[in-house]
Amino acid sequence: MIARPLHRLTEKQQKFTWTPECDEAFDHLKSVLTSAAILAYPEPDRMFILDTDASKEGIGAVLSQEVDGKERVIAYFSKSLSKPERNYCVTRKELLAIVKAVEHFHHYLYGRRFLVRTDHASLTWLLNFKFPEGQIARWNQRLQDYDIKIEYRKGSSHGNADSLSRRPCPETCKHCTNAESKYGYEQPMVRLVNISSLPDPDPWSDAGMRESQLEDQDLRPIQESLEKAEGRLSWQDMASYGPVTKKYWALWDSLKLHNGVLYRKWESDDGRSFRLQLVVPRSRVENVLEELHSSPSGGHFGVMKTTHKVRERFYWDKLKTDVDKWCRNCSTCTARKGPNTRTRGRLQRYNVGAPFERIAIDVLGPLPQTTNGNKYILVVMDYFTKWPEAYVIPNQEATTVAEALLQDWICRFGVPLLLHSDQGTNFTSAVFTGLMDLLGVTKTRTTPLHPQSDGMVERLNRTILNHLSLFTHRNQNDWDQKLPLFLLAYRSAVHETTGLSPSQMLMGRELRLPCDLLFGRPPDDPSSSVEYLEDLKARLEDVHLFARESIDINTSRMKTRYDAKSHEPAFKIGDKKGHRQQKDFERYVPLFTRLLFTPIITRPTSRRPPERSKFVG
Repeated sequence: MIARPLHRLTEKQQKFTWTPECDEAFDHLKSVLTSAAILAYPEPDRMFILDTDASKEGIGAVLSQEVDGKERVIAYFSKSLSKPERNYCVTRKELLAIVKAVEHFHHYLYGRRFLVRTDHASLTWLLNFKFPEGQIARWNQRLQDYDIKIEYRKGSSHGNADSLSRRPCPETCKHCTNAESKYGYEQPMVRLVNISSLPDPDPWSDAGMRESQLEDQDLRPIQESLEKAEGRLSWQDMASYGPVTKKYWALWDSLKLHNGVLYRKWESDDGRSFRLQLVVPRSRVENVLEELHSSPSGGHFGVMKTTHKVRERFYWDKLKTDVDKWCRNCSTCTARKGPNTRTRGRLQRYNVGAPFERIAIDVLGPLPQTTNGNKYILVVMDYFTKWPEAYVIPNQEATTVAEALLQDWICRFGVPLLLHSDQGTNFTSAVFTGLMDLLGVTKTRTTPLHPQSDGMVERLNRTILNHLSLFTHRNQNDWDQKLPLFLLAYRSAVHETTGLSPSQMLMGRELRLPCDLLFGRPPDDPSSSVEYLEDLKARLEDVHLFARESIDINTSRMKTRYDAKSHEPAFKIGDKKGHRQQKDFERYVPLFTRLLFTPIITRPTSRRPPERSKFVG
């Protein structure tokens, strides 16, 4: 409605005359378009509320949702009426406002039930009208595609949509002045004073981190002493400080300042490498764990992998305890992963000693079809380095799988000696078998109905699903865009079998993560290409030797643990059970659902010993 004077200039047989009213409307439009409205993000699980209204000159609508007992605006809609539309009766104008608003917010409202509120009581019969004719019938038919509930609201409570259907009032409007006085609205100038126009400082900048470290009572004495360069404090001076400060005092020789920020220098056992760990104040620990565990690049991995990621970059007192508590109390991990109580047979070991000597392959899916047409993931993993690759494919036909393996894996990493897969028809087909024979690859497969021998890649499949379900359980048609960040998180995480990350095993170095840029990690020391090559060779030799020993030790330990006799869990009254969350529409699939935990009641049964129980509620 603000642009009404400008629209009038475009009408047929209208002489173009620029008036002060047009100039005012143009300036007002520029001001509105360049100022940000305070809007809320839509939540698909909540019902949308659409308020509509019409006036002599235009129609307006407000889309909102109720959050914590308050209605939060999602979007606004306003449109001026044409000459024929201005001749409609009041009922037709109000109905036109509903039709135009619903179609404007089609991408929000289609496929879900929503509430339409209007101050025109006669429209409540719209959906129950038995024999509509003419224009009313056509409008009614356009609304039949939507699940609408129409509700009447009196005009005095319908000011949000009413204001959008009219031109803005002048500042001296008595009605607006009375409404502001009645409902306690603030004047615009008062709001400008209350809202800060300055951006918040970056909390992870050197200045912000230094301030947080100085505010920490345990770090402040150490940091101030380092800044004064007066040397290490005596034990008598430290006697009055707490145990945490004394622990940092004991690490005095490994502490240093970089741009005013406190770091701890960590050296390897052989003294050939070192790195700087940011000393995190207690107030920032939660932010670090949120980034390295709960974020998409964190991956929601377990205690061991998360601890290694944190120690690569940070240091604080009781780090291991905090990481362990954070991972075990993560509600998102618990809701998705749940317990693993399945019994298993004896484990047969198969160790390899070189990168890309033996790889495993599997197809994960079908998953919800994405906007790019992908439904499956071709998962490939190296047995030695544990380097993962996941290629999205539209189908699992043998030609598609063979082409993806050849172009994406073999052309990049070379031809493996052995390839292991399950007995899927796409891997046993003539096309795939012919490709393996042509390249000279020895093909092995799992035994029938026993995919455990392909357990490494099957475990990776489970990890992929866990990760995708954490970040795509609401919008499940863009999971292929989330997959690259998962691969970044996995490749930079320490693998339990090798004791090293896949990136260290393959490239001899750690991948740079977003948190390294966010937290300002110091760069590595520069070196020439020859020095780097010699150092890389030595580093890879040490890494691979360590990995072979670690693989042998860990596979032996895993076999012992795997072959141990399983015991049926004993349930007690008050224990919680996890069950899969069920959705009432087809686009949600079980692979991406989480576990819901509810209390259970158990009692002994007459057919079983007293110590064995069953679910009864």
